[in-house]
Amino acid sequence: QVHLVESGGGLVQPGGSLTLSCAAPRIFFFSAPMGWYRQAPGKQRELVATITSGNSVNYADSVKGRFAISRDNAKNTMYLQMNSLKPEDTSVYFCRLTWGRSDYWGQGTQVTVSE
Repeated sequence: QVHLVESGGGLVQPGGSLTLSCAAPRIFFFSAPMGWYRQAPGKQRELVATITSGNSVNYADSVKGRFAISRDNAKNTMYLQMNSLKPEDTSVYFCRLTWGRSDYWGQGTQVTVSE
């Protein structure tokens, strides 16, 4: 079992910024594709951004130009820098790690964008 630990969620005003972190075990981190997903109440979980072990990135159209995904191999940690946040970004954000044919998920962290 791969244990992922997320942090960094919270309440922020529209236009504000937050940075999410996802720590993974070192043995898996270096070669595993990873990503951020989010799920709002009553909606399906959706892709936000992904990053390969070679640092190729992909973003959902809704966050392009506002969010940035990155990974720090020295800290075994993936990040999601979120800028210009909008109320529609309000969701529980999950990190995902793919190892072999299995996907592993973090526990989720709440991001709320509101006045």
